[in-house]
Amino acid sequence: MFFLKRICILLFFFFFVLSINAQDKNKTIPLKKIFQNIEKQHHVIFNYIDVEIEKIILLPPKNNLSLNEKIKYLQKKTNLSFDTINNQFITVFDKKKPELIKICGYVFNKNEKTPLENANIHFNNGNNTITDKNGYFELQKQNSNEIAISYIGFATQKIIVKENQFKDCITVYLEQDMAVLENIITNHYLTSGIAKKTDGAFEIKPKKLGILPGLIEADVLQAMQQIPGINSADESVASINVRGGTHDQNLFLWNGIKMYQTGHFFGLISAFNPNLAHTVSIYKNGSSPFYGESVSSVVDISSNSNDFEKNNFSAGINMINADVYSKFKISNNGFIEISARRSITDWVQTPTYKNYFNKAFQNTTIINETNSKNTNYSDDSSFFFYDATLKYSQKIGQKDHLILDFIIINDKINVLQSNSVNNLIQSEKNTLYQNNFGGSLSWKRFWNKTNRSTINIYSSLYELEAQQNKIEANQTVKQENEVLDTGIKIENFHKINSKFSFRNGYQFNEISTINLDEVNNPQFYRKNKNVLRNHAFIMEGKFNDSISRLNINSGLRLNYIEQFNKYIFEPRLQFNYGITSNLNFEILGEVKSQNSFQIIDLQKDYLGIEKRRWILANNTTIPIQRSKQVAVSFSYTKNNWLLSVENFYKKVTGINSSGQGFQNQLEFIKINGEYTVVGTEIVLQKKVNHFISWISYTYNDNNYYFPKFVVPVFSNNFELDHVVSWAGIYEKENLKLALGSKWYSGRPRTSLQSDELDISNPIIDYNSPNENHLKSFLQFNFSTTYKWKDTKETQYRIGFSVLNLLNKKNEINEFYRVNTVLNTSEKVKTFALQRTPNISFRVNF
Repeated sequence: MFFLKRICILLFFFFFVLSINAQDKNKTIPLKKIFQNIEKQHHVIFNYIDVEIEKIILLPPKNNLSLNEKIKYLQKKTNLSFDTINNQFITVFDKKKPELIKICGYVFNKNEKTPLENANIHFNNGNNTITDKNGYFELQKQNSNEIAISYIGFATQKIIVKENQFKDCITVYLEQDMAVLENIITNHYLTSGIAKKTDGAFEIKPKKLGILPGLIEADVLQAMQQIPGINSADESVASINVRGGTHDQNLFLWNGIKMYQTGHFFGLISAFNPNLAHTVSIYKNGSSPFYGESVSSVVDISSNSNDFEKNNFSAGINMINADVYSKFKISNNGFIEISARRSITDWVQTPTYKNYFNKAFQNTTIINETNSKNTNYSDDSSFFFYDATLKYSQKIGQKDHLILDFIIINDKINVLQSNSVNNLIQSEKNTLYQNNFGGSLSWKRFWNKTNRSTINIYSSLYELEAQQNKIEANQTVKQENEVLDTGIKIENFHKINSKFSFRNGYQFNEISTINLDEVNNPQFYRKNKNVLRNHAFIMEGKFNDSISRLNINSGLRLNYIEQFNKYIFEPRLQFNYGITSNLNFEILGEVKSQNSFQIIDLQKDYLGIEKRRWILANNTTIPIQRSKQVAVSFSYTKNNWLLSVENFYKKVTGINSSGQGFQNQLEFIKINGEYTVVGTEIVLQKKVNHFISWISYTYNDNNYYFPKFVVPVFSNNFELDHVVSWAGIYEKENLKLALGSKWYSGRPRTSLQSDELDISNPIIDYNSPNENHLKSFLQFNFSTTYKWKDTKETQYRIGFSVLNLLNKKNEINEFYRVNTVLNTSEKVKTFALQRTPNISFRVNF
């Protein structure tokens, strides 16, 4: 009996489970879900109109049925029509509705005559499909005869299909698009408007630039210092050091014109109007062979725009300068663009100006090392600067484009100094002028869809003139430095196919420098003029495969210097491979050379402020500078996270000690040497909605090697062993806020063995060069901007920033010099900016 009960219970549960399974199997589901299940099982694609099937619910066909059996089942149950194309695409439509006309066709690459798979085909009403591996498509016509065919890397083509063409398939040939795709690793690097590209460049769009700590305007040279490996240890944009190099080793181009002056107010303000530039490309390594004459970075500033937009006018003012900008059409295909900026410092002395002025002239108060007495100077000074640009752009027909550019940068200062020493009054009147004029004429010719040529003729004139009048001594000292750089560059671009392109070209430039020294009492006159002419033959090939995520740019620049009868080969490489969609691997390498650079004859030249002079190599006592660089990096991006790690090696030979800014026992010695840098740069960044935060770390081991010096190897003057930057940025609609900090270990310094001087031979007794370091640097910066529009669509923007928010006294330089009056050694300390506020206001019509 017990056994029979157990059997009955088991049978009950068995039939109960069967009943449940039967109910599950008989469960109805939406037709769209059935289509999705069939697509996964049989690897087909259903094309249908949602509104025709969204209300249909039925029992799914059995899984063990074939595809054709399932289609027949669905036809019977739904009364829909199913048309199968190439055993892959199944078109579904309501057969009760009027019969729809079908359009079929093939899409091919026009140059290679090969089919294009996955090309997009769509009507204006939204009905669309894609081509198969044979380039074939089939689509139902609905209330429109116009279809658009598009494919990545090719120009979109629109076709009106005539009624008599519906019976036969059409053939479409797409032409490759000349516009090169923007290959971006990340398009929100540090802030909006900065992108890291697959060719190793950092691209800044000033008009789209978000906000960075301490900046209320899109100052390019200030913004680039946020990028790891780019620093200015003395806070000057005229002393930007990229991976340990000096400022003059960077190539600054403005619309193809080499600029020899990059800063106003002795480097505290960028010389390039931030409201003008459209694109700025920065290469720390792996630059194109079309860039020459530098052994460090390249900063290519381009205000060229192909957009002939509506007329535009804007004006702005801050606590240092005021500016205006205007762009207006002169024809359907032509426009003129004008910008001008001028300091207001000779009209009103704002707190910002006073802090900048104190920073530039702070060494007029000198701390005596031996008795701590102060030697005070009184100053009566006037200072102003301005810059202006003019662009004329005109398209001629469909194939020609003519662009004319002019730029002028000007600084002027007058200083009257009086000094009281031992009750004797000594007075000096000093003047300094600094100018950079530039002009270029560019012509572009689009021969066809795959070939274009560019010819650029340019000239750049740099002038620096300083005059020092010692009134009591009736002595006038005059110094001049002039650089004239003229040249022509020819470039041809050839697009071989959708993946490979080739560029070749020729560049010629002539550089002349003049250096003059003149003294009236005692009489002295010296004037040196040097000229170098360089020919460069350039080749570059680019391979870009978006499917395999492989990008390779490789090129060669062959320089020939007439005066030296010397050839210099400069290979370049950019290799970028996407290991996965999130992980990227990059190798950059280059060999470069430079014939023009700056030296410092005496630290007191040019008022002790702008003391650098441009000279040319002579291939003997002043060699050509040459560099080798290689970098390997990984970057990972996912869920708005970015992690980038880059290791690099850099070696520069042919440097002269007089160009390195020594203020120790090497100050008056002119010897040649080299420096080597090994380092790592790391960036970690996260974006959450409207907030982005990042932290970066840079390590540098940077050493000189001067074989003819007693101590041949020692730390580079611009070595910053460790640099850490952090920022938190909030951007939502019209409000932007940024708070950030920068910390770095102190610069190298040279200490004294003894502070006592021999009166008969007052020479400072130093320890080994750069054997010590200054204290570490720490600074917090803040900035915010807000913009709004009125009813007439006029846009207003107000900004506020504070540099050195905590007002920390950071020492950025220290050296010693002899006081011949007191027969003592004097320690001179230079400090960073004090807490410096700034306010800006801008209106855009």
